[in-house]
Amino acid sequence: MSIPTRHPYSFDPTYGMAREALLAIAPPQAPSGFDAFWEKRYRRALAVDPAPVVTASAAVNPRWRVFDLRYTSTDGFPIGGWLLVPRTGTVRRGLVVGHGYGGREAPDLDLPVTDTAVLFPCFRGISRSARPPISPDPAWHVLDHIQSAKDYIIGGCVEDLWVAVSALTALYPALENRIGYSGISFGGGIGALAMAFDRRIARGHLIVPTFGHRPLWLTLPTIGSAQAVQVYGKTHPDVLETLRFFDAATAATRIEAPMLMVPALFDPAVAPPCQFAIANALPRTKFNEIFILDAGHFEYPGQDIQDAVHHEKIGRFFNSS
Repeated sequence: MSIPTRHPYSFDPTYGMAREALLAIAPPQAPSGFDAFWEKRYRRALAVDPAPVVTASAAVNPRWRVFDLRYTSTDGFPIGGWLLVPRTGTVRRGLVVGHGYGGREAPDLDLPVTDTAVLFPCFRGISRSARPPISPDPAWHVLDHIQSAKDYIIGGCVEDLWVAVSALTALYPALENRIGYSGISFGGGIGALAMAFDRRIARGHLIVPTFGHRPLWLTLPTIGSAQAVQVYGKTHPDVLETLRFFDAATAATRIEAPMLMVPALFDPAVAPPCQFAIANALPRTKFNEIFILDAGHFEYPGQDIQDAVHHEKIGRFFNSS
């Protein structure tokens, strides 16, 4: 174990909690109407024709054929991203990959998956899906329409993921019910919210996911997007009423698909108690695994070793489907 002991932060990114305490954190109770709120949005997203458009990319890779991709999400929002198709073998499964709050400038060409078509969407307002007046800056993006659960941008990003699954299925109809999801940080929180209500996603992999246990998320010091919401909350104390509908830990109690969860013990950007609230919300079954990192959003001794083990687990998890 190599949890960092030296760091530049004015707070303790372990929040004084060891592994055993983190594994005991329970998710918060769902607000009244939580399921109805998301089920209505899911039905709406399913009704969207994504009309995916794929064009050859300038990128060249020996393993993958790389394509630029666009599709239409809810409210007619144009989503940009990439599609990877293996150069050899048969496409037998699909994978949607979400990004962190820093966005994505290129697809990950090092994914340890085989026989898989991989879609990399950029969630609305970010990177290839940037669109004024939405700010791509995480500190402002996370506040976009936060005063209204119906209009909050995080809900639109969840819908972008649901429509990404529809787009991949439209391109490869044989992949129906054979599509997985992998998301990190921001993309991890979006993934938990999406997978709670989308049974088309057959398995999920969430790395240091955010948006878990919003009551804690609003109180624990951080350098991440939660900091902007904490500042906003000082003059808008009712913000929690919106955020309770966007709690990834609450949503995770409803996930039925096999999961590979990857929380961290130390993380200055996404508080570990919030990450573990998501991981702990999942059913304890042989199909779910928690792989714990020493740190997230921070370089640490032994990281290369843990990354190698994690990489191997990703391949085994998705290639076995």
